[in-house]
Amino acid sequence: MNILLLGQGGREHALAYKLQQSPHCSKLFTAPGNAGTAQCSINVDMAADDFDAIKKFCVSEKIEMVVVGPEDPLVKGVYDFFKNDKALKDIMVIGPSQQGALLEGSKAFAKTFMMKNGIPTASYKEFTAENFTQGVGYIKQHEMPVVLKADGLAAGKGVVICQHPIEAIAEFELMVQQQKFGDASKKVVIEQFLTGIELSVFVLTDGVNYVILPEAKDYKRIGEGDTGLNTGGMGAVSPVPFADDAFMQKVKEKVIIPTIEGIKKENIEYKGFVFIGLIKVEDEPYVIEYNCRMGDPETEVVMPRLKNDLVELFTKTAQQKLNEVTIETDSRHAVTMMAVSDGYPGSYEKGKIISFPSDVSEDSLIFHAGTKQVDDQVVTNGGRVLAVTSYGDSVTDCVNKSKQVLEQIDYDGIYYRRDIGYEFM
Repeated sequence: MNILLLGQGGREHALAYKLQQSPHCSKLFTAPGNAGTAQCSINVDMAADDFDAIKKFCVSEKIEMVVVGPEDPLVKGVYDFFKNDKALKDIMVIGPSQQGALLEGSKAFAKTFMMKNGIPTASYKEFTAENFTQGVGYIKQHEMPVVLKADGLAAGKGVVICQHPIEAIAEFELMVQQQKFGDASKKVVIEQFLTGIELSVFVLTDGVNYVILPEAKDYKRIGEGDTGLNTGGMGAVSPVPFADDAFMQKVKEKVIIPTIEGIKKENIEYKGFVFIGLIKVEDEPYVIEYNCRMGDPETEVVMPRLKNDLVELFTKTAQQKLNEVTIETDSRHAVTMMAVSDGYPGSYEKGKIISFPSDVSEDSLIFHAGTKQVDDQVVTNGGRVLAVTSYGDSVTDCVNKSKQVLEQIDYDGIYYRRDIGYEFM
């Protein structure tokens, strides 16, 4: 089978690594890819949301499956583009329809969906420029802290936690009236702040059936001890020690089943991942957000623990036969640690030459994120540069192995958190 994977980050390298292991994978292409995906697939110089170029490529290369990594093409309707085109409609596309992608593309849509389907989440209200004054009044009487979320996609930066009404009103004005996040913040969701510990749950659904993949916990803050600015993710652990069988049963009954039933009830075409961002509040799960694709860096810790053939899994998804699948998981722990550019998540320079160790233990994997091949050298090409994932008997064991590899990787300004999984060590 010829497969096209869309995207260029660490998530896509982890997916490419897993896809190319399948005997069902004849040729794997990644568009646009990075220096890591080039090691296990053929990179194609093509944007992940350039639908016309993607169509031409799929026809010329006889592509039979398209796996969509990032959210942008999904929110822009890549699934619908394929299904509505005579030349492309028989190609399996792993990702939801444009309507399904609204679970991530619109915070207001997601909150309405949760309320309709009785899924536990924080209380909220939504506001635009038209009812801005009411929004200010709502903030003034709201318990602090309060959470403000841009309704649309804002590259993971559209969520602000405010500690004081004056701060919240100023932020609300910036978002709605001064378009701090562009069109994404034309509508703002103001919601209750929940106190607890977070985790990510990953479901693969064919729109009727579903399977649950290994869960993970990621670390968003740039500084050790969860301090400093938010990032796209500095690392992840799997399994999550506090997500025991009893808690995961609650997640299944109160969150996953109602989510899949809601998708069915609303006739949403959905053949792909549902990433559920959860918070555990006094032993109860609440949904913080949905994403319509796998997370990053969680994919880099989840895929190594998944023992199933990923091409088979995606084929069953496309055929609506996930009821025939049993997920098999590596019993070992895994920890991913992300190395970033100096200055990230603020401004940073690209083009720094990366040196890698000549030999890496079979217990560790290096996944490229923001990298680029220039002649015979690999250089930095993003804020999050690469991830090291290690297997082990405990979180501490995994962290130590990942650190050993990272200590042998070098580029100007390399930085990584050394305390990923600290609360479980």
